Amino acid sequence: MNQYPSISEDRIELPLAFPITISQSVGVSPTFQRLHWHKALEINYIQKGSGYYLINGSRYDFQQGDIVLIHSNDLHRAFESEELVMSIIMFDSSYLALEQRYDAELLIPFRDIGLRFDNVLDRKHPKLGELGGIIKDMSAEFELKEPHFEVVVRAKLIQLLAFVNRYFAKNNETGAQHVRGMETIRGVLNDIEADISYPWTLGELAEAAHLSPSRFSTLFVQVVGTSPMDYLIQMRLSQAAYLLESTDKKIIEVAAECGFRNLSNFNRLFKQHVGKLPSELRS
Repeated sequence: MNQYPSISEDRIELPLAFPITISQSVGVSPTFQRLHWHKALEINYIQKGSGYYLINGSRYDFQQGDIVLIHSNDLHRAFESEELVMSIIMFDSSYLALEQRYDAELLIPFRDIGLRFDNVLDRKHPKLGELGGIIKDMSAEFELKEPHFEVVVRAKLIQLLAFVNRYFAKNNETGAQHVRGMETIRGVLNDIEADISYPWTLGELAEAAHLSPSRFSTLFVQVVGTSPMDYLIQMRLSQAAYLLESTDKKIIEVAAECGFRNLSNFNRLFKQHVGKLPSELRS
């Protein structure tokens, strides 16, 4: 069941016969700098640079060599600090159903995030480099697609998860740390995305959260990573980019539908955040 009814799921298209993808991301596209979730399990290996994730309202800094785990349905978004390049592994949990008959804890590193495991694996652990090497090998196999590469990729993923279980489980955690006010902010995010064209004001959003504008703004930045009004602009621009690419609607119609009453302001903000004018994106 969707935990966030009006926050759109990112539908990761995984082949039924081989439900795993391995890709490389250079930087973080402004179009996708939104809170999102997906059913696929995700592993990120930071090849270069630095940045941070906001995952379920908590901030996790990462740097070159780090490995990040993101569980199914986790609400998250990434930010680039410097020259970010990372390998991204996405896979369906059912992909390893057979192996879980013999090792029921194979996927525990995802299910017990915040309890026995961290989203960002301990960068001081001497085995982290070995895990990074496994991911590099997986990426090379997936890219080259030589005969029997599927078997090699699967075997290395199993090895990777087994080593995470073996070396990175913590025994002294008593429970997850929940960010105060997370549910309140989720409710406001749902309100925004349910009516993205509405001319929201900071006062109205704060009132919906039953908080003062200053307290609401502070809490929103803590959970989401940007101010309420900046996030609203990002959501509108993301929706506009989708409409420009997937429909034949006129640019002025797209702008209005996404809450922009002034076309020149829409063009300016779109260029600033997406890197292209709306007309350039469509062409």
